[in-house]
Amino acid sequence: MDLTFNEADREFQQEVRSWLETAWPQELRDKQARSALGKLSKEDLVGWQKRLAEKGWATTNWPSEYGGSSFSPTESYIFDLERARVGAPGVVPFGITMVAPVIMKFGTEEQKKNFLPKIQNSDIWFCQGYSEPGSGSDLASLSTKAEDKGDHYLVNGVKTWTTLAQYADWMFCLVRTSQEEIRQLGISFILIDMKTPGIEVKPIITLDQPGEGFQEINMVYFEDVKVPKENLVGEEGKGWTCAKYLLEFERGNAYSPALKGAMNHLKTFAKAEQNGAGQSYAESADFQRRFNDVEIQILAMEYTELRILGALAAGQNVGPESSMLKTRGTELQQAVTELAMEISGNYALPLDQSTPYPGDNFQAVGPQDANGTAQEYFNARKVSIYAGSNEIQRNIMSKLVLGL
Repeated sequence: MDLTFNEADREFQQEVRSWLETAWPQELRDKQARSALGKLSKEDLVGWQKRLAEKGWATTNWPSEYGGSSFSPTESYIFDLERARVGAPGVVPFGITMVAPVIMKFGTEEQKKNFLPKIQNSDIWFCQGYSEPGSGSDLASLSTKAEDKGDHYLVNGVKTWTTLAQYADWMFCLVRTSQEEIRQLGISFILIDMKTPGIEVKPIITLDQPGEGFQEINMVYFEDVKVPKENLVGEEGKGWTCAKYLLEFERGNAYSPALKGAMNHLKTFAKAEQNGAGQSYAESADFQRRFNDVEIQILAMEYTELRILGALAAGQNVGPESSMLKTRGTELQQAVTELAMEISGNYALPLDQSTPYPGDNFQAVGPQDANGTAQEYFNARKVSIYAGSNEIQRNIMSKLVLGL
């Protein structure tokens, strides 16, 4: 199998590289560098995504009939590679990457007309209402209830780990519309306007959040929330089918572009910082052995992703490989943060160490490259759990690949 880019791919790569030089401005690069977690405000992200939409590159995974750019798998990979190289963020996934494909496949024409253009232009933001207290990896046990009231559902229950719910305009939500012996058959997929009376969002404070600043996840409470029947996506009781379809998009991303970018950053950091023996980490044989081991694993991951890209480009299905990529990719994400913590040493201890804005009258703690190291380390503990824990992914692989 030929894993090299052809001439058209290389021309596209140069186009992306040239566009990013002006579209991803220095102002946002500096703002991102000053943030302890490298996080931008909602306003900054909306501005960036609207810039992508103007170029036609916000919805790279959408078919052209819905206004998408219809990137080939290889073009998507190249775009992610170049974006990671300069540190530009991807799109917030919940609307563009996750719920939009579900609406395209299962939604009514009215739902497509109403939601897809607004999602594409970042005029509305979605959050994901899946997990509940006691219903995470065993999602089929969810209990948030949507009671049929004729022209609307009455929703009561709780969702948890809801990312960016405080900013969301809408939620795509799994609810129980009936009690069935096979639990999956009683679940429906609905869209909920977050401004509806009866919804309360409360923050969950995590270890990477020492004080005021970026806050990521939330509890969402529903008390007698009226949801119009026209917000049901697909058939009632068929929400599990929608959920499984959506997870293909949540788990199907390439990891190696961002991982390679992070490792290149760590190479520079390792040359600048000294360990306890008076030598730079780049000169430490023990550190280099572990660094090289992670780098080789990322290279193997990249070639695996390229092989899968080749299969996709040939019209083949991915299948259980998405579980493999999710498992290996998240493990390597965690390994990279562990290397960064080691280089940072004591400078990783002060959690709230965002670098100052120009004119601020305080000195940053430690080198700028140590900024946010601890926050990233703690935040990355979640990646092997969300989108289906890695233990669940291994069960899927053992069943579909090994027949166990």
